[in-house]
Amino acid sequence: MEHIQMKPYSAAGRWRRWNRKGWSVFASFHRSVTIGVLSVGMSILMLTTQEASAQQADTTAVYRNLRIREVGVTGSPTTPARNAQSYTPLFDRKAFAAEPASTLEAVLRLAPSVDIRERGGRGAQADISVRGGSFDQTMVLLNGIDFTDARTGHQSHALPVDLDCISSVELLDGLPGVGAYAGAVNIRTAPLRPTYVRFEGSGGQYGYAYANLSGAVTKGRLSVLGAASYRRSDGYRHNTDFSNYNAYVRATYTAERAGYFDFQAGYQDRDFGSNGFYAAYNPDQWEHTATALTSLRWLKRIGRFALGASASYRKNFDRYDWTRGTRLNRHMTDNVGARLWSDFDWSAGTTTLGGDYAYNHIFSTNLGVLLDRPHGHYTHADARHTGNVWLRHEKHWERFDVSASGGASFTPYGSSALWNLSGGWRPGNGWHVETGVSQSMRLPTFTDLYYSSPAQVNNLDLTPERAITVRLGTTYTLGIWSASVQGYYRAGRDIIDWVWYEDSDQSPEAWRGKWHSEQTSRLNTFGAEFTGVCAPAEGFLRRVTLSYGYVTTDRNADIIAKSAMDFMRHKAALGLEFRFLRRMTLALTGSVYDRNGEYTAYPVSGDSSVTEVRSYDPYFLLDGRLQWEKGWCRLYVDASNITDTRYCDIGGIPLPGFWCTAGIVLTFGR
Repeated sequence: MEHIQMKPYSAAGRWRRWNRKGWSVFASFHRSVTIGVLSVGMSILMLTTQEASAQQADTTAVYRNLRIREVGVTGSPTTPARNAQSYTPLFDRKAFAAEPASTLEAVLRLAPSVDIRERGGRGAQADISVRGGSFDQTMVLLNGIDFTDARTGHQSHALPVDLDCISSVELLDGLPGVGAYAGAVNIRTAPLRPTYVRFEGSGGQYGYAYANLSGAVTKGRLSVLGAASYRRSDGYRHNTDFSNYNAYVRATYTAERAGYFDFQAGYQDRDFGSNGFYAAYNPDQWEHTATALTSLRWLKRIGRFALGASASYRKNFDRYDWTRGTRLNRHMTDNVGARLWSDFDWSAGTTTLGGDYAYNHIFSTNLGVLLDRPHGHYTHADARHTGNVWLRHEKHWERFDVSASGGASFTPYGSSALWNLSGGWRPGNGWHVETGVSQSMRLPTFTDLYYSSPAQVNNLDLTPERAITVRLGTTYTLGIWSASVQGYYRAGRDIIDWVWYEDSDQSPEAWRGKWHSEQTSRLNTFGAEFTGVCAPAEGFLRRVTLSYGYVTTDRNADIIAKSAMDFMRHKAALGLEFRFLRRMTLALTGSVYDRNGEYTAYPVSGDSSVTEVRSYDPYFLLDGRLQWEKGWCRLYVDASNITDTRYCDIGGIPLPGFWCTAGIVLTFGR
């Protein structure tokens, strides 16, 4: 194996145990493995670095054709981002290749851990929440780099990557530091093949059109992935048209002495009609956003030490029009991050010492402190610095593993101690049991602190939210069958939300009949999740996926909160994939959703004086994809919401009914 430089071992270090895990070939729980001379060609999903183990190169994977010589390999099934205690798979490109989904929002909608709340169709605008938390309580990572927006969670997942570039998505628990109150969603990108060019084009109802050109080049130790796309629609109802441009590049390089380098950069520009998006009675809102991001990561192994560093930058522009064509609010945010860490492998396990720093700055027309002199169009500004340091240790045995971490976070609100504990047990082949407890927190966003309007009152006295989460889960794999059960309990305090105050003498005069940003309540959340998969390699039925998620909270019922009680109480999904006539595939997904909470409806468009309080109704969605594939060509027809269900995710905003599109995919390469 020409580009894997690992220490060879003697014949005494033979493979001694096999265990049906997907990573078993290269992971024997720190045991040495000797592979004889195999004169065969293999396509192996491997990490593109020769000097970083799976624990360092935790987010990059490309395909390579290899000729294997005798080598010794040591490894362990590690978490996909630095120092995460555990992770839950949400999406895998290979497993979901035939699914009737064209956007990241569509595939995450089926995951029992995730609550996707869309305001428009085909990813025009959506929020990601996990395990009963809000979109502001969810950290968003791209290849392990934190790109969470400090102004509002509405912008956090506005990432310039399309579904064809995404290899997998995981939900991470127990990340050290500030931000991942309810968890972190890590989105990984990787090429489809070492060297290829891919074109996809589709179109359909409501003036929908999509074009994507992507490809990769792999030469020696250098791999480059690039993609550009355009998506647009005339809208499925008045003022719901949108356009979205994405451009993204990722390059990885392994230098023999300098180590492993991972660079990524992207740009997104989108605008969308926002009929009722932020005020349900106003059909003429409009928004335009632009996001640029970049990061560089470096990894190097020196004996028992592994060194790592990363730096990142994200810039976001946002323009919001209360009436389309008439500017109202503008924001420009800058988020800078840096991280440094070191691993040390010794007889007692692996010890990690690390730290990170983040700088968040905003210019705005209404968020922040009033400037003495305007900065261009902006009249307000604010900034903050945060830092984290942590120490983590983990140890793996044949059937057990434990890890613990402790650290401190430094914010404008003072310093805080954070800690995590987790343990795992493998009672038999294919079976793993895991438990853990972690402490988390998140800072108020600039919107939480400063946003005010005729219907909302801001609060400058907000402090960080805090939580302790206990989780227990088990996974089991046997042949074509796999199942996962997860349970968690999160005790949260100082929860930030917009709370409604009635127009009465008991309410402060300035707050009467308005929403006020405050954090007077505790919020304890319990949830359970189940996922089962059957994936036969042959036959008519190729895949069956069943999932279910349940969430409940015990917040005070007498408080009228804007978002904390609008959680997805029940979610169930069944996916079926059929293969017939050699080259035809039919995939169907049926899902049931039951959301807790109520919203204020405005039956008369544009009239805020006529209101109704309605509960969210359960709804059923059926999506399907029929595709034909031969060699480099694939044709498909997608139909979403086949039953033409009338439903909403937030504030009574109606989402699209039946929507049919068709497309072609051409892939050339190897």
